[in-house]
Amino acid sequence: MPPFDVPEGDPFGPHNLPYGVFSPPGSSERTVGVRLGDHVLDAGAAAHALGSPYASLLARPSLDALLAAGRTAWSDVRRALTAWVTVPAHRETVEPLFHPLSEVTLHLPFAVADYVDFYASENHARNVGRMFRPDAPDSLTPNWKHLPIGYHGRSGTVVVSGTDVVRPSGQRKAPADPAPVFGPSVRLDIEAEVGFVVGVPSELGRPVPLGSFRDHVFGLCLLNDWSARDVQAWEYVPLGPFLGKSFATSVSAWITPLDALDEARVAPPERTHELLPYLDDTGEEPGGYDLRISVAVNGHVVSEPPFSTMYWTAAQQLAHMTVNGASLRTGDLYGSGTVSGPTERERGSLLELTWNGRDPLELPDGKRTFLEDGDVVTLSAWAPGPDGVRVGLGEVTGRVVPAP
Repeated sequence: MPPFDVPEGDPFGPHNLPYGVFSPPGSSERTVGVRLGDHVLDAGAAAHALGSPYASLLARPSLDALLAAGRTAWSDVRRALTAWVTVPAHRETVEPLFHPLSEVTLHLPFAVADYVDFYASENHARNVGRMFRPDAPDSLTPNWKHLPIGYHGRSGTVVVSGTDVVRPSGQRKAPADPAPVFGPSVRLDIEAEVGFVVGVPSELGRPVPLGSFRDHVFGLCLLNDWSARDVQAWEYVPLGPFLGKSFATSVSAWITPLDALDEARVAPPERTHELLPYLDDTGEEPGGYDLRISVAVNGHVVSEPPFSTMYWTAAQQLAHMTVNGASLRTGDLYGSGTVSGPTERERGSLLELTWNGRDPLELPDGKRTFLEDGDVVTLSAWAPGPDGVRVGLGEVTGRVVPAP
């Protein structure tokens, strides 16, 4: 099917147009691409062919220049791209610049600057609390509803979808063990998350307020925060996640611009505690996103976490991340934390789905408590779009390979 003839209702139609970076068949050169259906448009080549002033942002080996260009440029470029793939007068020029998606090589679309991961799902936090603090009067920690809890991760191990994940090794110690042992993790897990990509940097010492979220954040993508639960459990006291998380974080090859998700904006859950002024989003535009996520293990869907249930919004996370004066950089990535809904079928990690290994999942290829070598995990998602059309998010997939 010709690239312009996208079937009606295709989640990657001209209403979407996510950005990525690809190499054409037979080439190692990287360039910015835009997805339309099952094709990729060479956006830089199209800009040159049509004499567009945006060629300087699009004819690049990464999205970094576009990210840094700011909200006005983001909107202008999106309008131009929409015209290039919908206006019949451009068809003859643009059509030869498409490549079948199945024939290109996709790359990590931007240089990841800093990486922060949050813990924003009340359902996930309560499940974890019930598992590991069963005698506590409240399954949430005292600070949870007062601030978005997070930690700084390792940006150098953020990898693009399709990259194999090597089973990590580290220290682990079960409660009954007399001493720790070293070896490959035996409780390898996933966390279904959404990542937010920062475009415009901020000045050191100047917090970013809630209302400036869309001036700084370019778009979002699916994110899998791979987690070695046994390593994590032994190391995290008192400073939190370290080697149990830093070995790999997978992100989609496609970044969906926030402008494509206007129809998916929703109000977050009702607040049960009064928030400090810098986090109080009363009167702000709705800060949540209605994203419907699916988690599949070896092609079998095991969970469908709803992002609309997240207690803390991406705008609140950004405000909290910078309230101490920490500056943003182009390419900063921050994860939402595990997305989990209120039902068992909506839990975003194997830790929750199997209740810490107590209740194995029944899969067509056998039972699972945690991941085995060779397992393939795929996250996919869609959001409501204009006129009832779905907006597709680029999937995230990764295959577990044995420890060396």
